[in-house]
Amino acid sequence: MKVSVVSRSGRELIKGGLELSDSATVADLQEEIHRRTKKFHPSRQRLTLPLQPGSKEKPIILNYKKSLKDYTEGNTSNFTVVFKDLGTQVSYRTLFFWEYLGPLILYPIFYFFPVYRYFGYQGERIIHPVQTYALYYWCFHYFKRIMETFFVHRFSHATSPLSNVFRNCAYYWSFGSYIAYYVNHPLYTPPVSDLQMKIGFAFGLLCQVANFYCHILLRNLRSPAGNGGYQIPRGFLFNIVTCANYTTEIYQWLGFNIATQTVAGYVFLVVATFIMTNWALAKHRRLKKLFDGKEGRPRYPRRWVILPPFL
Repeated sequence: MKVSVVSRSGRELIKGGLELSDSATVADLQEEIHRRTKKFHPSRQRLTLPLQPGSKEKPIILNYKKSLKDYTEGNTSNFTVVFKDLGTQVSYRTLFFWEYLGPLILYPIFYFFPVYRYFGYQGERIIHPVQTYALYYWCFHYFKRIMETFFVHRFSHATSPLSNVFRNCAYYWSFGSYIAYYVNHPLYTPPVSDLQMKIGFAFGLLCQVANFYCHILLRNLRSPAGNGGYQIPRGFLFNIVTCANYTTEIYQWLGFNIATQTVAGYVFLVVATFIMTNWALAKHRRLKKLFDGKEGRPRYPRRWVILPPFL
């Protein structure tokens, strides 16, 4: 089988193409590209089928686990694939670890150390109980996220672009510092009612436990190697909403903000809700398209997307 590898502009990446056996897989092709170029590791390669000029359809991405024959439509004499360099890659565990480590470390700094002197505040600082509970809640959340990264989550994609590490760290570390600054500030005013604080933290902790269980259910949809493809999540809150993991994530931060009452916390909640809502809508549409009830496929059940009873 002769395989021509071209860039998206049509330039030939490897002069003369590659000769592979008829039983070669996409992974074999990626390894051969790496061997010939000495540059593009398989983790940074995205191979797609060429599109017709003017086509607005999304290109079909070649799955590294499949045979090349699955994509040739019987034409094994001259097969063309389009190559895209995804850039330097890191594992998803590395990505998640660094983005969660920042908030876990930065928040206690504002609680334990006299950082406010550097912002011009010289008065005596009184620590309110809600600030202490907020510290415990915050650290428990991000410690849980790191532990889930290493011991619970199973990833369908092995790597992510290195640039995402800087982007995600900027997001989490900035918001972590922003919220920590105001919740731990010497001029911070706690909620008038202790009951409000207790209800907020209790509701948030309940959602954190529910979020953990949602991650366990999602984990069981995949094999230890991350295989399994798209499946209909079932059980617990997934019988009501498509993205119960995002739902519980949003509500656990709502509980934190009910207890602490800061503008910074609510800004983070709004931004996070917007981001997760977009993810949830995309996943909901994808699952409905895949499970359309046709040709023996199951039909995706009627569910809320992320935030019942609103969406």
